[in-house]
Amino acid sequence: MSEFVIRPLRTLDEMYDAVELQKAYWGTNEESLVPAHMLYSLASFGGHVLGAYDDGKLVGAVIGFLGTNVEESDRPAMANLQIVSKRMIVDPEYRSQGLGYRLKLAQRDFAIQQGVRLVTWTYDPLLATNAHLNIRKLGGISKRYMKDYYGTSASGNLATLGSSDRLLVEWWVTHRRVEERLNGTRSQLKLLSYLQANTPILNPTTVSDDGGVRPATRLNSLSGTLALIEIPIDYPSIVKRDEALARQWRLHTREVFMSTFAEGFIVTDFLRESLEGRERAFYMMSYDVGFDFRLN
Repeated sequence: MSEFVIRPLRTLDEMYDAVELQKAYWGTNEESLVPAHMLYSLASFGGHVLGAYDDGKLVGAVIGFLGTNVEESDRPAMANLQIVSKRMIVDPEYRSQGLGYRLKLAQRDFAIQQGVRLVTWTYDPLLATNAHLNIRKLGGISKRYMKDYYGTSASGNLATLGSSDRLLVEWWVTHRRVEERLNGTRSQLKLLSYLQANTPILNPTTVSDDGGVRPATRLNSLSGTLALIEIPIDYPSIVKRDEALARQWRLHTREVFMSTFAEGFIVTDFLRESLEGRERAFYMMSYDVGFDFRLN
């Protein structure tokens, strides 16, 4: 495994390298790219562009800026301060090497040095790989589902098949729960343990004759303080293979997430395990008892 050096980008010339790196995922559409002058301004005035280097080559970056919670605008800005993680990019040749995880840890270190306890970002809830990193490995939670957050236009590559639904991740970087998850000292129950405790799968999938993984035709009822929401293991492949099924998955998960959030549940974990002879993926939903993560 490569020995990466992760450090802040400071100069305008370095920012041009970060723009080129973005193109590896977002293409050359100007709407998709954070330009060099904007990156330079962010890094110069409270934000950050953290780069991962392999033998002098920029192979990964995470971009963030200081923000506040507009939903609690009556509180002083300092009380709502957070780091908004806008973008993370890893060179395709360097994926599956834990580099994204290391970049997020570097971003956590930056937040702690700045005295900021909360880092937020958004991601598509149907992307199991992202959910595993954001929720399972990093210990993020989510309390909010945002319908078509970036609109429905294909411009900017932010919408998939005309939708851009997102989960908002809250990463309370100094909280004991996060520290235990990162240090491996927090016990993590297996899927079987939850099922043996009668935790319901709200939307168990089925497999059609053509091998397609399909969402439930009806939703099981909520009971108790825990529930599981299932998503496909590889949604991007469904998008490529069967657009109608991909759209069905979007509408289905939108419904189940929004209704479960409305009942007072939040995302607290993500599990990817074998069940009934096939690999499956689940969000763990826990009833929110009003615990304030700001109190640590």
